[in-house]
Amino acid sequence: MMHTTVGWHIELEFREDEQHTEAVALVRLPDGTEVRAHGHAARHHTDSPQPRVGEEIAGARALNEIAMQLLTKAHGEIDSASGRTSHPINV
Repeated sequence: MMHTTVGWHIELEFREDEQHTEAVALVRLPDGTEVRAHGHAARHHTDSPQPRVGEEIAGARALNEIAMQLLTKAHGEIDSASGRTSHPINV
């Protein structure tokens, strides 16, 4: 039995100021498709500054959006290949 190994590389970049963190996530798929998403986190003015936490929240939100876009893409490809409407793909 032959096994194929495929790897995806995901890039995450952050922009931050004292109150906000913006994340941009990008994954390049083997078919040449690029999927890009954004995430945001805001620090409440009474919270102590913790840039790492803002990055984790904004990054997670961007990755969650990537996941939803990939599910939608896969769902469309299943429908296209089968010629019918498939059942929703749940996370």
